[in-house]
Amino acid sequence: MCDYDEPLYLISVVAKILGVHPQTLRQYEKEGLIEPSRTDGKMRLYSQRDMDKIKTILRLTRDMGVNLAGVDIILRLKEKLDELDSLNKELQDALHKHSKNNKTPTKNLNTPTNFYELILFKK
Repeated sequence: MCDYDEPLYLISVVAKILGVHPQTLRQYEKEGLIEPSRTDGKMRLYSQRDMDKIKTILRLTRDMGVNLAGVDIILRLKEKLDELDSLNKELQDALHKHSKNNKTPTKNLNTPTNFYELILFKK
């Protein structure tokens, strides 16, 4: 099985699979939304992760009407949420380990399993 991040697909293959023009993929790269790998000959190679990100971009632009600037903001926020989810899990694991070692009962914090379940709006 291939590595999720291994660059395998040429731009023409990705364009055909996803039903977009290669120029669309170049535009996404120019906008900083994707960063395909390059061969020594400067040909773009896309990983499965890149393709999944492009699918997300297409869903946002085609199905939801989000412009590329909005897509950039959404992708950055999603990246931040993923980082916070990871940190939250680490902290909960450390808290659990600490409470086991000290044999001190800790209250169930009833925290959401991930930050997608909790959205805060500030004025």
